[in-house]
Amino acid sequence: MSQKRSSSSSSTKAAARAGRATKVRALVKRAGTPGEQVAAEAALVRLGKPLEQPPNQGANLDAKLIKGLPPPARGNRITFDNDVAGFGIRVTAAGTKSFIFNYRVKGTGQQRRVTIGGFPNWTTGAARAKAKDLRKRVDDGGDPRGEFEELREAPTVDSLCDRFVREHLPKRRAGTARNYVGLLDLHIRPFFGKHTKVADVKYADIDKLHTKVTQAGSSYAANRAVAVLSRMFSLAIRWGLRSDNPARGIERNPESKRKRYLKGDELARLTAELAKHANRQFANIICVLILTGARKGEVLSMRFDNLDLDRGTWSKPGSTTKQKSDHVVPLSASVVQLLNGIETRGEYVFPSVGKTGHVTDIQRPWNSLCRVAGITELRIHDLRHSFASQLVNSGASLPLIGALLGHSNPTTTARYSHLFDDPQRAAVERISELVGDASNGKGDHRG
Repeated sequence: MSQKRSSSSSSTKAAARAGRATKVRALVKRAGTPGEQVAAEAALVRLGKPLEQPPNQGANLDAKLIKGLPPPARGNRITFDNDVAGFGIRVTAAGTKSFIFNYRVKGTGQQRRVTIGGFPNWTTGAARAKAKDLRKRVDDGGDPRGEFEELREAPTVDSLCDRFVREHLPKRRAGTARNYVGLLDLHIRPFFGKHTKVADVKYADIDKLHTKVTQAGSSYAANRAVAVLSRMFSLAIRWGLRSDNPARGIERNPESKRKRYLKGDELARLTAELAKHANRQFANIICVLILTGARKGEVLSMRFDNLDLDRGTWSKPGSTTKQKSDHVVPLSASVVQLLNGIETRGEYVFPSVGKTGHVTDIQRPWNSLCRVAGITELRIHDLRHSFASQLVNSGASLPLIGALLGHSNPTTTARYSHLFDDPQRAAVERISELVGDASNGKGDHRG
């Protein structure tokens, strides 16, 4: 019984497949655009059915003969050339004439068709030369149509950007992800366009992009764009899209680390303006940045459940820190008092109606604050540097500064070593005074 059901099921599937093949064959024969013809032929090949060739074969194709070919009543008719096997002219019921090339793939026997081009835009001589080239490629084991389809379906730089945003950026900090998307949209996508293939990008292409952005006056952005491309192509290798990274070895523009700190009078003017600022949430954010030296993203995403205001500590989760590890820092009495004064107690200390649930951008009010306070060329991140400089002035060591700032690499903290010049000079001057006192008999003599 089961064998009968199996046999019946197989017969039904075979009949259905044959029915589909018949319908597709009818589509191949009927008049239509070249694109419709190609799609129907490809469908017929997928069903494992050969492309039928009308009996009208065998002619020495030339312009005079082709012009005289009448259109069929329906579908299309192909007249093949006597010289090049598989080369022919297809005439549709609508009178459209196109040169085609039929061939079988070596090894599989699969029959395929390539449309060379329309007549008379393509001359017979040019089309025949193209057909000869295709025939040679087929005889050498090639599959011209398969190669074209593979090229058409090959991933583009634009689609790589989409995958990079979709699969990689969620693993990055929100601020980093926003910066990467900005570089993609402003520089990388416009440069490569919609159709450049991932496999076709060369070192020279990326070097040209770097030069273009640099000459536009954005030397830092040029370096960042190359860094993003390098990461993208490293992932492309992992994803099997190409075997090398064309962004490696690009010479970057020289960059100098900023050494901008709040001066004493600037700090006084800034805090005076903050005290009377109409936007108390923004004023509180800046005060926390000044008093903790934390990164902007860490403060903006601060949550009440990460604060222990009784003990005066802030536990920063690894998802918000640059070093990607939890970081517990002490809070001064001033910060604790400020945070205790925030009456609205939701999930975030600085909530917003946006999709993140917290404030994400304070650049505009910051620019306004600096303008009113008469301060120029001061970034929000420079408040972090100023915090470190105050620690140096108070006698803190580099390891202690690194611990408070959350640096995982001592080299990062070492950028503040020059701030120790004055304390170090004072120390050696003190030693000099002691030695001088001793040599002059002013020291403490004990018998």
